[in-house]
Amino acid sequence: MRRCVITVGDLGEFGVIARVSRRLPQGEAVLLGPGDDAALVSAPDGRVVVSTDVLIEGRHFRRRWSSGYDVGRKAAAQNLADVAAMGGVPTAIVVGLGMPADLPVAWVDELTDGFRDECALVGASVAGGDITRCDTVVVAVTVLGDLQGRAPVKRSGARPGHVVAVAGELGRSAAGLALLQSGRDPYEGEAKLLEEAVGVHLRPSPPYARGPEAARLGASAMIDVSDGLLQDLGHVAAASGVRIDLDPESFAVPEAVLAAARELEADPLDWVLSGGEDHALAAAFPPDVALPPAWRVIGGVSEGEGVYVRGRVTGPGGWDHFR
Repeated sequence: MRRCVITVGDLGEFGVIARVSRRLPQGEAVLLGPGDDAALVSAPDGRVVVSTDVLIEGRHFRRRWSSGYDVGRKAAAQNLADVAAMGGVPTAIVVGLGMPADLPVAWVDELTDGFRDECALVGASVAGGDITRCDTVVVAVTVLGDLQGRAPVKRSGARPGHVVAVAGELGRSAAGLALLQSGRDPYEGEAKLLEEAVGVHLRPSPPYARGPEAARLGASAMIDVSDGLLQDLGHVAAASGVRIDLDPESFAVPEAVLAAARELEADPLDWVLSGGEDHALAAAFPPDVALPPAWRVIGGVSEGEGVYVRGRVTGPGGWDHFR
């Protein structure tokens, strides 16, 4: 069995704070977890998929909206989804945590529980991490994954004639954020649907299994929709040197998005096309692939460049950290 040594600061340090023996059971991939200077994680394929993200309080989450558990689930989910978007299976995460001295220990415990429970959905584990004192809460997560012998599904493989399909729902997280920012009580109006939109923003639910499934089906390109469909498909179009045309009438707009749009008098399609953090998967497939029901065809690939909706070229849309 191939193994890799992973070190982020002092892996034992995070284990002490999180009381690892009680809160972070280890899966099969983690051969040596928190408590030493580094962790030992199996790499059966011989290759390791790696991705990382940083969440900063006030920028990516607010404690008045999100519990520690919410943040743990969200931080883990957005990294695990990146591995799925490569066609891989997540195996472990390591966490870097910056926090104020007055951060309640209960909040940290909830954060750890969130990491654990989200990782459990895919059979991954928290291998450890590092902590430091900081003026605000900063959560940095690095995820490891296994390709199980398959080639990685990159952004650069889409070809003219291929179809573009999405697994997962789009727009709910952006609708939930809009509800929170509006200051309205999300339990007013169409309570259950509005609560659903807010809940997805706080705790996204990526379609993890669809990533490896797409790889097995022969997907030519794939991406995690984290910054908005238009922007992320723009990355695929640029990397592949192609044009992508989208047909909004083929989209399945979630009922929660429609309800939020009625509540806020907004255009639900804006959230579907430009909203991020649902962590759906968008992929290109050869036209002869029989797609399972979880995948919905929303457009196609042709020669050219850029992303078009109803024949009109679109701007970048979505989220850009520096725009």
